[in-house]
Amino acid sequence: MFDSLSIKLEKAFQTLKGQGRITEINIATTVKEIRKALIDADVNYKVAKEVTDDIKEKALGQNVLTAISPGQLLTKITNDELTQLMGGESEDIKIEGSPAVILIAGLQGSGKTTFSGKLANYLKRQGRQVLLTACDIYRPAAIDQLKVLGEQIGVEVYAEPENKDAIKIAKAAIEHARKNNHRIVIVDTAGRLAVDEAMMNEIASIKDALKPAETLFVVDSMTGQDAVNTAKAFNDRLNFNGVVLTKLDGDTRGGAALSIRRVVDKPIKFISSGEKMEAIDRFYPDRMASRILGMGDVVSLVEKAQQTFDEEEARRLNAKMRKNQFDFNDFLSQLEQIKKMGNMKDLLGMIPGMGKAMKGVDIDDDSFKPIEAIIRSMTLEERENPDKINASRKTRIAKGSGTSIQQVNQLLKQFEDMRKLMKTMNKMGGGKRALNALNPFGR
Repeated sequence: MFDSLSIKLEKAFQTLKGQGRITEINIATTVKEIRKALIDADVNYKVAKEVTDDIKEKALGQNVLTAISPGQLLTKITNDELTQLMGGESEDIKIEGSPAVILIAGLQGSGKTTFSGKLANYLKRQGRQVLLTACDIYRPAAIDQLKVLGEQIGVEVYAEPENKDAIKIAKAAIEHARKNNHRIVIVDTAGRLAVDEAMMNEIASIKDALKPAETLFVVDSMTGQDAVNTAKAFNDRLNFNGVVLTKLDGDTRGGAALSIRRVVDKPIKFISSGEKMEAIDRFYPDRMASRILGMGDVVSLVEKAQQTFDEEEARRLNAKMRKNQFDFNDFLSQLEQIKKMGNMKDLLGMIPGMGKAMKGVDIDDDSFKPIEAIIRSMTLEERENPDKINASRKTRIAKGSGTSIQQVNQLLKQFEDMRKLMKTMNKMGGGKRALNALNPFGR
């Protein structure tokens, strides 16, 4: 999402390249470029000016250490200011009450229903008992959508399709939760195509009746500055607890993520992208600032791996790698786990230095499909013993997978190279240490 902003900020810092110290002249030029980059990213002008004024004030008079260039120092100051702009500290949702009620609000099309499913999945993976509640009484498809999502993640959905009273449905759901030991009730409410009085009155009435522990406002980050204006309108009536930014994988300039905290004075609590139920992250301002400045986000990458990879499976694979017994069944299993972690381009962008390298490169999540098709076209014996795959078998596998013999040969060569690397590492005695470094569960 922040590709364009990252490029422009990097260009701004280039104006200090070769400078021995920070002066009022060179910092003024750089800060002007930073402000322009923020405004181009659809950040509110007043917010952009306040931030860059703070950057300028902190930069002037700073002594540049021998080991640190002016550009590096300004990058650090900008990183700190972006972190503060987006909230400074991460804030989790409040789980209070028996059951705890979480109310989801927002415009139609912002991704409320999908986010409700993602949040339920997120909380379920923490070991919590969750109940989803369908209170969108105007859009029948919303109820069906929530039921499909609930079935997909193994979470019960409470719905009364014939009832047209959202408050009564929600209260009945809370009572159902008490009787069935659900500790959290997530209430998905109706949205509109635009902010209107009827909508505001209804959602305000639902909040007054339920007294939720948490009210989350879901906003489509692709709407840019309009998202900030909508958030302000909702907050004036609802006084919500936090913001959820959806569709961060879209082609947007990122201004909403940067402006919304300063304008409504409410924390961004979650971000999400794509349709996968695992594609939800708690929002960390410092990590997002680092990603914007091309510094990566290794902590989030490791956390995603820990959430996705099964510990026992990881240990089993670790042992097989050390014994040089890693086969195509294991490789396929690893591919499936990696796909669950989210969008590949986003994941690569979390690795320091990779964000810059990936600019302008389109990585399709479907790029794994030919590899999967080739492996699935192998017999069980071939997967366990790739050395047995001769020319005739390659022809059969290529036809079965809809790929070419060249693609089959390429995969076999890459797999063999990988196994040779593992074997060499084990012989050198560094295999266990290296594998543990790559595997969050390896010991």
